[in-house]
Amino acid sequence: MSARRSSRLRDSIAKNDEIKSATVPAPKASGFSKKRKSKVEDDTLAPSTPKKKRTATPQPLEKIVPPPETPTPAVAKLLSMPYSSGDIDDMTHPPINRLAVPNGTNAPLVTPETHRLISNKSIDQVSPSKKSKSMITTKNILDEALAHLIKVEPKLKSIIERHPCRVFSPEGLSEEIDPFRSLVSGIISQQVSGAAAKSIKAKFVALFNDDGDASKRTFPTPSQVCSSTIEMLRPAGLSQRKAEYVHGLAEKFHKGELTTEMLFSASYEEVLEELIKVRGLGKWSVEMFACFGLKRMDVFSTGDLGVQRGMAALAGKDVAKLKNNKGGKWKYMSEKDMEETSEKFKPYRSVFMWYCWRVEEVNISTFE
Repeated sequence: MSARRSSRLRDSIAKNDEIKSATVPAPKASGFSKKRKSKVEDDTLAPSTPKKKRTATPQPLEKIVPPPETPTPAVAKLLSMPYSSGDIDDMTHPPINRLAVPNGTNAPLVTPETHRLISNKSIDQVSPSKKSKSMITTKNILDEALAHLIKVEPKLKSIIERHPCRVFSPEGLSEEIDPFRSLVSGIISQQVSGAAAKSIKAKFVALFNDDGDASKRTFPTPSQVCSSTIEMLRPAGLSQRKAEYVHGLAEKFHKGELTTEMLFSASYEEVLEELIKVRGLGKWSVEMFACFGLKRMDVFSTGDLGVQRGMAALAGKDVAKLKNNKGGKWKYMSEKDMEETSEKFKPYRSVFMWYCWRVEEVNISTFE
């Protein structure tokens, strides 16, 4: 083989070796895989931490809807405000001892148009032969009721001793009530604060009085309200709907569809049936009127939040825990349980209901 041919052969072999070395991958480093290398590189960017079990994010406090406040105290004051020639809140009459009935109206009622008084007989008008020591009167009916409540549920004794109940006291039962005024006040108070209701009511009364002296202003009669248009009632601060409700109630009294005589003498069921027909008066409003306006002693409301809460606390339930676990449905007791529990307090469930509103103001430990 010539020298020239041998040189060409050596150059060809060297060239092929260069090609092979370029195409064959470099040997892997001992103990490392491609996957592992990627993991190591990632770890140098961000430290790895164990994944935590995902837990539900707690609901922000501001999004938890609190239970509605019972409007009972403010409404009660308006519904039980005594009738007077003016609009003075603190005007009362000397207590007159009258016959009283647990299942009937005990407040002296004033007819809104003629201002005639309708009431139970005074004890002085009862013949001596019919008088007895067991006779129930406005002077002793509250004592009878409280004794019954304590006998049925001794836990109530500490609450009763702490909170005197003026509503059904001799003084409370002597206050004369104008049912039209009481019901209008109830409508005005719906969905507003006590202060706002009082302001609106004062403006409403002022619409029908030329005298600038507020102490001399008189509450309008149904006929006066009927002679006004709904638009004329709006400046008092009444919404369109409330103005319609008040006007409609006035028409009921003006036409004789509602009368003071009926409200005084009818059974509770009849009073409830007739008043619920009036636009703007729901079951709760009528119950509160019957209790605080008519001073009926055996009214019970399962729909009142304060009564629900008080009964649950009286039964020994943790009211705060119930409130937090109800998811906004604030039902402290079922209506069935409330009805069954209240049955044993008849015929003085109004008084029992009044004390249910006071239960949480007394340390629950006093029940143990």
